[in-house]
Amino acid sequence: MKTVDGRQWANREDLIKHSGYSRATLGALWRDRKSNGHPACHEIDGVMHWDLDVWSVWFEEHCQRPRDLSGVDRSGDPDEELPPAGQARVLGVNPSRITQYAKNPPPGWPDPVRVEELPTRTREYRTRAQLWAFADNPAGGLGTVGGRPSGPDPKAQTPDPRVRQAAAALAAEPDRKPGEVAADLAAHYGGSAHTWKRIVTQARKQDQQ
Repeated sequence: MKTVDGRQWANREDLIKHSGYSRATLGALWRDRKSNGHPACHEIDGVMHWDLDVWSVWFEEHCQRPRDLSGVDRSGDPDEELPPAGQARVLGVNPSRITQYAKNPPPGWPDPVRVEELPTRTREYRTRAQLWAFADNPAGGLGTVGGRPSGPDPKAQTPDPRVRQAAAALAAEPDRKPGEVAADLAAHYGGSAHTWKRIVTQARKQDQQ
C-alpha cells in the first residue's frame, strides 16, 4: 500500500487482501471496466495502483447492484459433477452461455473439477456447489438486471440450504465473530468469505425474527 498526499493507493495484491476476492476475479473486473465503471488506475513505480477509497466505494456499489437469481436451481447433491448442459440448468441460463464462459470467463467462474477428452473437443465438469457459489458471487455478472435468466417465480424458490448451515454454525459457537464463522464456512463448503458473511448475516436476522 502506498500513501500519496494523504491518500492510500492499493496495487492488485492489496486489493486481493482488502476484498477477499481472487486475482482472477479482480482481473476480470478490470478487464470489463468499460461496462462496469471500474475506477481508473494510476501507475506508481511502474505498477498499477488504485485509490483505495474510490475503489472501495465503487466495489461496494457494484456488489449491491440489483440481481435476480430466481432461476438458480438450489436442489440436488452439492458434490454432483455436471456437464455443460447440466451447469446451464442449475444456473437457469441458455447452454450457449456456458460455452461463452469457457472462452471468456466472468469473475468467479470456477475451474472444472474434471475434464473429459472427447474426439473433437473437451467437456468440462463442475459441481453444483461451485455453481451455487458462482451465482452468489456479487462480483460476477449472473442475474444482473437486463440479463435476467429464465426460471420459476422467486416465491417458489427452494430455501438456500447454506442459511441453515450458517445458523447451525452460529448456534454451535455463539460467541464467535460473524467474520470468523464466515471464513470457516467458506473453507469447509467452498465459495468466498464475503458471500458467506452475507449468508451468516441473513441467518442471524432470521434467528432474531
